[in-house]
Amino acid sequence: MAGSPTEPDDQTIDAVGKLVFALETVEQARGHLYAFHHLTGTADFALGEAVEGLRKAGHPDWADRIQAELIGLNVLADRWTFQVVEEYDDGYYSTFRGMARDVAEDLTGGRLHLHEEQLKRRRRTEGRPGHEMGRPST
Repeated sequence: MAGSPTEPDDQTIDAVGKLVFALETVEQARGHLYAFHHLTGTADFALGEAVEGLRKAGHPDWADRIQAELIGLNVLADRWTFQVVEEYDDGYYSTFRGMARDVAEDLTGGRLHLHEEQLKRRRRTEGRPGHEMGRPST
């Protein structure tokens, strides 16, 4: 029960829950960043096939231009997508994730999803199969 000696108060649980929600949003953003990385790489390889097709079709000028100007072009100044992903992971993402874990460790005994655990406790049907409480949040 919130506010007991074994659990933090409701305001702390709510605040940590919001922090965890923010972390989960960053996790989604990171997934989109990886999708961006994969899609951009896939497009670059498809361009290579387009260049081959243009050459075979007798359009070497277009093939040469695409080869020289577009294939392998940096997506941002001095960076390909793998470098963007690595910079994000090593900087913002790792800092955010570490901070969320540190806060949860200090304020909720490391339990990231204590808010959801409380929701489950309130919303489940006691004694009904499939509604067991299960292990606590970790």
